[in-house]
Amino acid sequence: MDMRRLVGRNFARLRQERGLTQEQVEERSGFSQQYISGLERGHRNPTVITLYELAQALGVSHVELVRPPEEA
Repeated sequence: MDMRRLVGRNFARLRQERGLTQEQVEERSGFSQQYISGLERGHRNPTVITLYELAQALGVSHVELVRPPEEA
């Protein structure tokens, strides 16, 4: 799986599980809603530092953003 898509899917899932909007994550992280939207669609290639900061905004480990889906 493409890493950008994986991060985007994980980020969107984790954000929704926490009941947060993209705008709320924008307020917590300082990254624009447009950036977050692009990230969730797999159109952004975030740095390790960006992944860490976004994970902090969600209250999760940065590892959660790059974890592949569980094998069925």
